[in-house]
Amino acid sequence: MSVDINEVMQLVRETRQFVENRDMAGHVKVKGLADYVTQVDTNIQNFLREKLGELAPEVEFLGEEDGLHAMKGDTFWILDPIDGTTNLVHDYQHSTVSLGLYSKGEIILGVIYDPFREEMFYAEKGKGSFVNGRPIHVAETENLGQTIIAIGTAPYQKELAPRNFACFQRVFEKCEDIRRTGSAAMDLAYTAAGRIGGYFEARLQPWDFAAGMLILTEAGGKITRYDGSEVNPVEPGGIVATNGKLHEELRALL
Repeated sequence: MSVDINEVMQLVRETRQFVENRDMAGHVKVKGLADYVTQVDTNIQNFLREKLGELAPEVEFLGEEDGLHAMKGDTFWILDPIDGTTNLVHDYQHSTVSLGLYSKGEIILGVIYDPFREEMFYAEKGKGSFVNGRPIHVAETENLGQTIIAIGTAPYQKELAPRNFACFQRVFEKCEDIRRTGSAAMDLAYTAAGRIGGYFEARLQPWDFAAGMLILTEAGGKITRYDGSEVNPVEPGGIVATNGKLHEELRALL
């Protein structure tokens, strides 16, 4: 499977035109409690479906707005057109476009684009991770007390709140501080870049973490389920993502 990552990144960068359209962000469809889709999400997904189809017609396409469904082949794009849609609706400028290329059981290419800061995080299997052309690596921190940890609240499953917030308190008491961006892809990218020591969330879909898991591991980090098991990139579930050195310390608190 050969795809030019620079061509892919150029297509992803072109989605900024949709993100900047505040009128489109105001066209909101409610999918569930705190779960929205805007015209921006739809337009980006349609745009990338078409353009990636021209770039690599043999590759199938799985987008968030299609929902999770079985794919016929063993190679397909996994797209979250806007990771952080609630943020976008409120003009809280922490949203990303997240695109992963899945092939034969693993993610082989990942791109996470922050159009507000013009940051493009990306990785190819075995080639390291980068942001805007600069290599990135996870933080060297060896304990929670010397780092920030990002949390995800699983906002579509509020019944998990008592357990989640108990976890947040335990982590907060051990680390420097906690952060909540509202974008799993951004949190994974920031962990890969060494800006934070780790991130965890109890319920995620593949399009939330597909690109980020490759960018993180190529930057030297580690990602598992809460129980320490391997993450299947096409199965939903909770994740713990860290620089590796504090992985077990964080996981033990969850």
